[in-house]
This record gives sequence, structure tokens and C-alpha cells, in this order.
Amino acid sequence: MKARLRAEQCPPRAYNRTGWITRTEARTREYISFDSHKYYSLMEREDIQTQVARQRRIEHAPDAIRAALRGCEADTPVAVEATGNWYWIVSEIEQAGRPLLVHPRKAKLMMGMINKTDKLDVHGLNRLQRNGTLPTVWIPPADLRDLRELTRTRLMLSA
Repeated sequence: MKARLRAEQCPPRAYNRTGWITRTEARTREYISFDSHKYYSLMEREDIQTQVARQRRIEHAPDAIRAALRGCEADTPVAVEATGNWYWIVSEIEQAGRPLLVHPRKAKLMMGMINKTDKLDVHGLNRLQRNGTLPTVWIPPADLRDLRELTRTRLMLSA
């Protein structure tokens, strides 16, 4: 209740829940996060001004992630947990937005939730983005990712 009153008293777009807004928040209109699995991903889009969050299940198919991100601005940050299949998801997000690879263990600790479900995970990642405390890790450039994939393939074939 106090946060809502504080936001109404402040000039528009001057404050977020933690204080001054960052440059990224000034440019973006929404927070987007993905919780990916082997055959599907759960996506949540949260509008910054209205704070309305919409969740959607996306089956993994060619261009499915890009199609889900079709309406977002080019520099919108998109949080993705670092799981075993993040390479191709980040490649698709790079064509539509700005991917942020999240350290899963640190994010779980920072979210402070006892229960860990897909819906709670994507909502928690958006909350961490909103607060500016999202624990991100370095994403190698696409060329380096391709070289790493070649090395992995060679190891699997020779072993």
C-alpha cells in the first residue's frame, strides 16, 4: 500500500520501487523473462506502467521464441535462466531483444521462495529485473558460441 501511494505522489517515470529508475528502464516498457525446459518455455511479460503480468507457454519450435517477442522493442532486456539448452534460446532472443543470462542458483537464493515452480520462477526473474538485482552472467558472442559447440561435438564423436 505504501509503495502504491509513493508511486502516485512521484512524478511519472521518476521513481521505481527501489528509487531512481535506470537508463534501461527509461527506454523499455516491459520486463520479459523465460524459464526454459526441454520441450517448452514459460514466458512472462510485465508492463512497467500498469504492472500487469501475462504468462504464456511456448512450445519449442523454429522461430517460436522470436514470434513470442515480436511486439517488444529492440533493446528490451529478456532474462533467461542458464540451463543446458540456453544457446539457441539466446540466439533467438538476440534477434528480437537484449538477452540477460541469469545465474539460476543465485537467482533462487535472491528470490527467497521455498516453492520453486515455473510460474513463480518467471515472476521472480521479472521482480529481480524490476529491482535491478538480477544476477547475470557473461554471454559469449555468437562466433565464440559456435566454436565451443564445434569443440563439444568433436569431443562427443572422438570419445
